[in-house]
Amino acid sequence: MLEGILTGFSTAFTLTNICMVFVGVVAGTLIGMLPGLGPISAIALMIPITYGFDSASGLILMAGVYYGAVFGGSTSSILINAPGVAGTVATAFDGYPLARKGQAGKALAVAAYSSFAGGTIGAVFLLLGAPVLAGVSVSFQSADYFSLMLMGLVAVSAFAPKGQFLKAVVITVVGLMLATVGTDNVSGIQRFTFGQLNLVDGISFLLLAMATFALSEALMMVLEGEDTHLSSPATSNLRQLRVSKQELKEIVPTIGRSSVLGFLTGILPGAGATIASFLAYGMEQAIDSSKSDVQFGEGNLKGLAAPETANNAASTGSFVPLLTLGIPGSGTTAVVLGALISYGVQPGPQLYTENPQVFWSVIISMYLGNVVLLILNLPLIPYIAKLITLPKRFLIPFILFFSLIGVYLVSFNTFDIYLMVGFAIVAILLRFLDFPMAPMLLGFVLGGLLEDNLRRALLISGGQLDFLWQRPITLGILIVTVVILLLPLYRRINTFPTTRED
Repeated sequence: MLEGILTGFSTAFTLTNICMVFVGVVAGTLIGMLPGLGPISAIALMIPITYGFDSASGLILMAGVYYGAVFGGSTSSILINAPGVAGTVATAFDGYPLARKGQAGKALAVAAYSSFAGGTIGAVFLLLGAPVLAGVSVSFQSADYFSLMLMGLVAVSAFAPKGQFLKAVVITVVGLMLATVGTDNVSGIQRFTFGQLNLVDGISFLLLAMATFALSEALMMVLEGEDTHLSSPATSNLRQLRVSKQELKEIVPTIGRSSVLGFLTGILPGAGATIASFLAYGMEQAIDSSKSDVQFGEGNLKGLAAPETANNAASTGSFVPLLTLGIPGSGTTAVVLGALISYGVQPGPQLYTENPQVFWSVIISMYLGNVVLLILNLPLIPYIAKLITLPKRFLIPFILFFSLIGVYLVSFNTFDIYLMVGFAIVAILLRFLDFPMAPMLLGFVLGGLLEDNLRRALLISGGQLDFLWQRPITLGILIVTVVILLLPLYRRINTFPTTRED
């Protein structure tokens, strides 16, 4: 292992590969800031460019684009409530309220620190335990995935404001219903498409996220009708970029927990950064409860740090099944897998013995890449943060443009634009009725995975429900799920004011 690490250092720190890291993270960050152009599109564009490089340099470049895009996606989420990539949707829950309060600089700084910490801690885990963690990934079966997705859905209680648990449950069910639209993966039968060919492939997550957050937010600004700034320029000064020692002290435990959760979620094939960010946000709100002065969803720094840390740690973790098993852990790493095979490199158990320069150099380059990202982004924060001080008459067209063009560039289908506008109008009505939007996205993300894994588990068990307690992993996750479900009830009973008759 030591010999492999030294080989990785010698390969990663050549002039060519340092340039690959720099180009990759810069390109990824810029692409990540633009809604709709996620890391999959970026890496697909990079594949023809990398054909002239050796396999190690090509993979280092694509890895840099991947975690650079996740790093940069937080910028548009925080400033204009338009997630740059799917993994940064949860970042908007507290990042955007902070920006509206005139603390866009601080929000961007916390996101940068959290992303750096998550990516670096994930790289350490990858360096020390990739072969061992690959075994953990393989040991997960359909029943375990089903229980994990169920635990994620139960986290809806964490997304619910006080007294709105029922509304959060209802909107989660709406998300689950939307996830069933399209062609059934098992039978091939079209479901809830109403004869519309444009719905055969289902509803895009990006479309739903942009409609319920970015586009609906822009339309809400139009309804407000006041041509003012989202935040006062006077309050958006350089002092607002600083994160106090007390604030750092508060978010450090959050970063630690979210790094572990994000990385472990990332190593599970099919999970990825989006699910990791939602799970981390829900876990942190369940742990924090009412300890903070600022509620989650209103600009809580922990609510910003948790998903930003988790999505970067998960991006690093997704390379575990790719490099050690040859199994793509996400859609992005599936594209990377195709590129590796085109180079003549077969990822799998023999990769770190037959091609150690590829295996170890990618891991080492992740350390370097996260340092480069932090150095590049921190000095730019004061200038990026000024975007939020634009008058609404300039900012609203900006948000509308990136929302609509971002969705259109994914499918090049005008039907998606109409569908997006329709969802945005419904989202505005739901917001007026005080329904939270985050649980719907959580239900939509987990719905397909929940259904597929339940079907496989039932098929293996012969239609019996005993798969829920036959395996220790499944049973353990379900016990944690029950605990999460009962925690709000326990807190309510524990804090219920006691009265006494005199």
